[in-house]
Amino acid sequence: MQIHSSILDLRAALKTRSRIVFVPTMGNLHDGHISLMTQARAHGDTVVASIFVNRLQFGPNEDFDKYPRTFQADCDKLAAAGVDVLFAPTEADLYPEPQEYTVEPPDIQNILDGEFRPGHFRGVATVVLKLFNIVQPQVALFGKKDYQQLMVIRNMARQLALPIQIIGGETVRADDGLALSSRNGYLSATERTEAPRLHRLLVQIRDSLRAGNTAYAELERAATAELGQAGWKTDYVAVRQQSDLKPPSGGKQALVVLAASRLGNTRLIDNIEV
Repeated sequence: MQIHSSILDLRAALKTRSRIVFVPTMGNLHDGHISLMTQARAHGDTVVASIFVNRLQFGPNEDFDKYPRTFQADCDKLAAAGVDVLFAPTEADLYPEPQEYTVEPPDIQNILDGEFRPGHFRGVATVVLKLFNIVQPQVALFGKKDYQQLMVIRNMARQLALPIQIIGGETVRADDGLALSSRNGYLSATERTEAPRLHRLLVQIRDSLRAGNTAYAELERAATAELGQAGWKTDYVAVRQQSDLKPPSGGKQALVVLAASRLGNTRLIDNIEV
């Protein structure tokens, strides 16, 4: 596996490569990331991954400085997964001057996670577009666990006419249902035992919706109340349309149930499609 930190070096290495498939990450890789790398191979000839902890998408009181960085272990996992090229820029490589030009997503950036993380999706869209311009892939994969992020990127690619197919990879879970996440490492042993409750509640809501229950607000309130009784601090539990993440408008439609809640000091997000 080739490793490059310089944009010029990466472009030179990719110049003669065919059908590039790209999987951007922030490192501290787990089986969910590796699943995306494995899926990527089916969509092209050259699999490129990136590792970059993007300061632009972190708020002033978030965990940028303590976000886990495990570069050597990540490289070993990527090589074992058959990744061809790793782009691992420093901040000086990717932002040699202040990033004053940014991508401003529409109103979707201000709902759900965006309501609680102002500016987050601006930072995500900006770095992803910059990485797309550097790598110039034909296909890019993103995990469905970050459902709103996937939609922001997919819509950006479509509206800006980027020649890139955006593919969503299914969420990879532990045996007890907890969605794999780099932030799970922050959980204490007791919190890790409690953490699967979030997924169980989403499954309950999904099953209730499938049975014909359309009392969306009541389903959301009941789940939030149960989390609160168990010591969670919940930002949202929401039933939304898959198409635009707006509240259901009636009629038969594809839905998704999303949640973000804090267990101790760890903020967990999850979702389940209906």
